[in-house]
Amino acid sequence: MSLSKSLVAAALVLAFQVQAQAQAPATAAPATSGTLVVVPAYGEVKHANDQAVMTFAVEEHDKDKAAAAARVNRKMKEGTEIVRRADPQAELKTMGYYTYPVYPEVPPMPQPASRAATKPVPIAWRVGQYLEVKTKNLDALPKTAAAAQKVLQINGVNFGLSPELEKRLDDQRIAATYRNLNERIASIARAMGRQPSEAVLDTVDFEGSGNYVQEQARPAAMMMSRAKQDMADEMPEPSFEPGETALQMRLVGKVKFK
Repeated sequence: MSLSKSLVAAALVLAFQVQAQAQAPATAAPATSGTLVVVPAYGEVKHANDQAVMTFAVEEHDKDKAAAAARVNRKMKEGTEIVRRADPQAELKTMGYYTYPVYPEVPPMPQPASRAATKPVPIAWRVGQYLEVKTKNLDALPKTAAAAQKVLQINGVNFGLSPELEKRLDDQRIAATYRNLNERIASIARAMGRQPSEAVLDTVDFEGSGNYVQEQARPAAMMMSRAKQDMADEMPEPSFEPGETALQMRLVGKVKFK
């Protein structure tokens, strides 16, 4: 094939390619009319804690079970009266009364079969009880705790929101969550090349979107000192920082575009 014929053939091939590309339809963005979009939203409201739940405890150890129980009963009654005088508005609840035997430690050396079959005999008894104090008088809490510590021991303290305050904050929490939903819908509409006004809110789900009640903190395991300690007439007041609580809410909205 001559050079001129080769050039002509190449020119025809190039012309056909250009014509095919010109006739091919341009790629367009997918249509979004009628699209259903699921939008999660989140809201949070923070507020200073206004309530404290303090747990006091008393435990006695004695060879005589009745003697140990008598001391626990006396100290719990005395401690309860101290708390009532220090904070008359506090809600008190006694709970968790327990009595259990203390057995001698098993020697590491193997024991004769006859001795091993013998039922162990308790060498002492542990008796204890808890007192739960719920109060909104946080300013007087250190003084109340110090007064009670002359007889009882602090087992734990938790700060939180009172039911009345949490109910008042619920309106703010819902408003913050719904505001976040509207902001997200507007952002999604712009990303899809649509106007926020073209979005129609179809469904709002406040229940099935992760708005779970937080598990309340449980009292810590009781830690008691076996050594007897002499209580001074004036117990130094403990330091407390109530802090704040964040109330959270999640919802899911379903949006359709016109």
